[in-house]
Amino acid sequence: MQENAINMTPFEDFDSASRAVLRQLRERLGFDLWMMTRTEGHDWIVLQAEDCSYGVADGAVFQWADSYCSRMVRGEGPRIAPNALEVSAYAKAPINQQVKVGAYVGVPVYRDDGSLFGTLCGIDPNPQLESIENELPLVELFARLLGTILSHELNAIEHERVAERSQREAMTDVMTGLLNRRGWDEAVATEEARARRYGSPVGVVILDLDQLKEINDLEGHAKGDELLCRAAQVLNHTARKSDIVARLGGDEFGILAVESGATELDGLSERLRASLDESGVLASIGKATRDPTRGILDAIADADRRMYEEKSVRQAARCSPT
Repeated sequence: MQENAINMTPFEDFDSASRAVLRQLRERLGFDLWMMTRTEGHDWIVLQAEDCSYGVADGAVFQWADSYCSRMVRGEGPRIAPNALEVSAYAKAPINQQVKVGAYVGVPVYRDDGSLFGTLCGIDPNPQLESIENELPLVELFARLLGTILSHELNAIEHERVAERSQREAMTDVMTGLLNRRGWDEAVATEEARARRYGSPVGVVILDLDQLKEINDLEGHAKGDELLCRAAQVLNHTARKSDIVARLGGDEFGILAVESGATELDGLSERLRASLDESGVLASIGKATRDPTRGILDAIADADRRMYEEKSVRQAARCSPT
């Protein structure tokens, strides 16, 4: 009797709870694929997968607009479809060109503020009996429970970020008061781990001052230091409190914009450009968002490359005869 006892040990986190739910749904309904997903912009990110035939792994990324789930969330199709292709909205979904779907189950997972986080969903290549519709209350209950765990965890992360900012004060650049390179590298590693677990969007801005060397040579290093501090002040005031701002070395700065997709990053870049111009700071800027299949380090490399492309254009414009 003791051998069949249910494990009542609390789950460690959202990840372990989600995996347990996926296993339970697999055992109960027998679908070949169950997933916990996050929707972020155009991306539909698989956070956890319980798969036995489709070849879908954790971290896979699909187009949100192609999915059955996007149609389910908009109310165009039911949360359970025993024969998915009999539902017009699902039959027309582009995802059918990638995978064979006979039956579908999907329910939204919401944050505590009511915004959509993602979906708890399952598919099978073969149509199922209509009796699976009776399982909808259970699947919805699982989704609500996961949403609750998720919200508590994401709120805790915000508190962690506040504590991390205090701890990073020991890793600050003496001149500007911003995070130094070591602090930046640690922050990048921490946010990458979070992005992989929760599918969180992250934006990167890399900035390089255009004329620091000339100012140092012509006006002295005191003036150059003044320019560095003015630029740092602009970055600090323009970024949100949750963002990570660092002096990466010399005249190069970086902003790690957490929980920021392309739209938010564009807004940050525009505000930054306007504030720099207003402060008389000439700088080249590159930006990039984290691709879920690649990671923050690749986004930093992309932003750095775009910054140097802009710098080349700006230098050419300054050197061309009028």
